[in-house]
Amino acid sequence: MQPLIGLTMYGRIERPAPSEHYEEHYSVPAVFVDSIRRAGGVPLLLPPGEPHIDRWIDRLDGFVVAGGADVDPARYGAKRTPAVQPADSERDETEIELTRLVLDRDVPTLFVCRGVQVLNIALGGTLHPHIPDLGIGDLHRDREGYWAYHDIDAAEGSRVAEAMGTTSVMTYSGHHQAIDAVAHGLTVTASAPDGIIEALEVDDASWAVGVQWHPEMSAHDDPTQQALFDTLLDRVR
Repeated sequence: MQPLIGLTMYGRIERPAPSEHYEEHYSVPAVFVDSIRRAGGVPLLLPPGEPHIDRWIDRLDGFVVAGGADVDPARYGAKRTPAVQPADSERDETEIELTRLVLDRDVPTLFVCRGVQVLNIALGGTLHPHIPDLGIGDLHRDREGYWAYHDIDAAEGSRVAEAMGTTSVMTYSGHHQAIDAVAHGLTVTASAPDGIIEALEVDDASWAVGVQWHPEMSAHDDPTQQALFDTLLDRVR
């Protein structure tokens, strides 16, 4: 039987599809669904705001915490700046609680982009609210604020390197925030050429890996990126 993989979704007003009939939507990029299916999983979409998240944990075999908009800076003790996107408290609360539950019950989980930031915040870490403010340039987005393509170096022997089968890859990136103080219980296992943290792993979990880049964007034709989803399913099995 194919494993059931919970996939978190965008919030009600996050990148809404235009419609003259509905003002709010839940959505998630289809490439996440495709990547889970290629790995042999059955993706189930998880909208924010669920009051009984423990029921997800009881019934699903693994999780992917997807990318998306910024986490509210108040969640990690920072002040809002003009560069920070509007907060979605419903999504923030759902994903932080989900993260704590999957770690408590040791459910295999892949955290992507916003997801790795949620992982760090859920365990007490912090973020840099806006990478350009660090004075190191911004190789993680193009000039229009969209996808960039850059090197990632992963630590030898790390879970992320073992999953990808290599310590050096080119990946898609599109984030303007980054990991700052790393939470206790997490280990940095990959970085970008500018020193920005690109992967975190949970020390005492069987398989809980967070990547700051977007493996789903190239998983269809890059085996190293599909392998992150494949390994998640392997660990579930």
